[in-house]
Amino acid sequence: MSKTETRGGRFALMVAHCAGMVDLVALPIWVGTLIARFGFDPQQAGGLATLFLAGAVVASLWVAPRFHRVQPRWVAPAAYGLAAIAFFGCSQATAFGALALMHVLGGLAAGTGLSVTHGTVGRSANPHRLFGIMGTALGVFGVLFMGATPQVIAASGGSALFLVFGGIMLAACIVTALLFPDHALPAATGHKTQALALPRQVWFGILGISCMALVQAMVFSFLERMGADRGFGAGAINALLIALGLINLVPGGLAAALQRKLDARKVVLVGAVLQALLALVLTWSSGFVPYAAAGSVFVAVVIFSHTFCFGLLASLDRSGRAVAATPAMLMVGSAIGPILGGTLVKGFGYPALGAAALVMDVAAFLFFSRLLPALAAAPATTQESLS
Repeated sequence: MSKTETRGGRFALMVAHCAGMVDLVALPIWVGTLIARFGFDPQQAGGLATLFLAGAVVASLWVAPRFHRVQPRWVAPAAYGLAAIAFFGCSQATAFGALALMHVLGGLAAGTGLSVTHGTVGRSANPHRLFGIMGTALGVFGVLFMGATPQVIAASGGSALFLVFGGIMLAACIVTALLFPDHALPAATGHKTQALALPRQVWFGILGISCMALVQAMVFSFLERMGADRGFGAGAINALLIALGLINLVPGGLAAALQRKLDARKVVLVGAVLQALLALVLTWSSGFVPYAAAGSVFVAVVIFSHTFCFGLLASLDRSGRAVAATPAMLMVGSAIGPILGGTLVKGFGYPALGAAALVMDVAAFLFFSRLLPALAAAPATTQESLS
């Protein structure tokens, strides 16, 4: 049985994080494959991705308030094992109904595994640093996924995507069964923390990051299709996806390195503004250069901002329950994003995505701005933990 501060424990958390956050990396290929290989329209393709993400949200909302009563070491491998079965089932289906059922089951399972993973990180000695390292691992995973998966699909057909997903979940099942960390509260928190309500200021962060997640999923889901429909070559788009994966190696580690140098509360405000600007460039520009420049860093902004938000929330609630709800924070927006994006694209075209992104990022900015006075009024011990 490993601990969060051992190499084995950290490795298991990284693998579980990458598997549970596969949507953050795979949405363009996921939605694009459902459209190009399965013949679904943008609304249907976005709807299937939404069903997976909605399942993850429901699971996270159920697990997070009960996190202090579950045993993550056993829950994680079981959850990822069930997710693997669901995706292997998807690889054998072509009908929308069967795929929809498997996406829901896969989302419920993966969301459960990811919730107990993030809750365990929240109880580590330095949640911000560990989450940042996990973000770098997700970047490495993204490079490998973006580099290999399109070629696998081209050679073996659309069902190969779900075989890849199933293999990822199976690997997470095996690794977490062998190495997932023990579940223990930090000595400083004691058991009384478990029964307390979440601090009010936590909810401002949760709502803000949920809005950013909605924008992320809504726009990023159609990154590949935007390029293809504008006539950019498949080679250029694949090069962009690989570049995006390489760039995503940077923000997690950079956020960990800058933990003591930047104010988390200001980072999330700037992150909301940058995301809105990048979304407008992506959806309104017709040239390849601005499209590629904005697309290559679009995910990195969310990874960097969310690392600071994760550390901030973990400092405010050391029981681990707030960050155990991380999948719900991210995926409640992500669950709506693909189908909302598909509906907007189908009815109004890609510029409508930019307009909707601007509205949601304004909302995120307002929620994060409420976080500033709330934290200013917080107890001194909380202020010290954030400095």
